[in-house]
Amino acid sequence: MITNYTNSVIYVGVTNNLERRIYEHKNKYFDGFSSRYNLKKLIYYEFFGDIRQAIAREKELKGLIRKKKEELVNQTNPQWKDLSIDWN
Repeated sequence: MITNYTNSVIYVGVTNNLERRIYEHKNKYFDGFSSRYNLKKLIYYEFFGDIRQAIAREKELKGLIRKKKEELVNQTNPQWKDLSIDWN
């Protein structure tokens, strides 16, 4: 999950390379939702060994209401820090 620096928008996605994908978000490599809303802060992630499981979890997370997503973030990252701050 990524958000902007005011935590007003939450985006859920799936990738096979998290560090690369966060770099792309932070540098606005692609036009789209994350670029439009300036989503650059990694606040939550999970790893899966199987892409089918990852996609199923992505769909599950996307289906949650915002409050449930916030609860999930708060369990592991209560200050909503950028978990990728030291990458690259």
